[in-house]
Amino acid sequence: MQVLKCRGYELEKQKSNTSEDFFNRSEITFVDDGKERTLHVLYLRYFDEIFQEFTPFEQDPIFSGSGYEVHFKDIVALVCLLKNPGLRERKRLYINSKYEFASYFQNIHFDKLREIFESLHQKNSYDLRSPLEFILQTN
Repeated sequence: MQVLKCRGYELEKQKSNTSEDFFNRSEITFVDDGKERTLHVLYLRYFDEIFQEFTPFEQDPIFSGSGYEVHFKDIVALVCLLKNPGLRERKRLYINSKYEFASYFQNIHFDKLREIFESLHQKNSYDLRSPLEFILQTN
């Protein structure tokens, strides 16, 4: 699988009677079996306020390199796909449970995520051989 783009953003209210401003969207675009796909993860914006509870990161942006910054919302869809490769077949995922959201971040090798974003910045893609490389193995 080849990762092409990871990004996240805050939704904005389109109409006064809607609740978009309570949500964030994170997207990952990738090529799998020759077909380009995008997974959209919609989640409560509140989770961005408490990301320190399920990650080792203390501040946002969570890391940066020469010429780029990576925010928490940029990694959400990536982490969901790494944790559950079956999501490759889905277009959308909605998460409104703190327990479900936190479960995606358990045992993620956060230091290796930087490798993906460095490659995306330098080469505009990242070849993902196995999602297991990003999961910490527990005994």
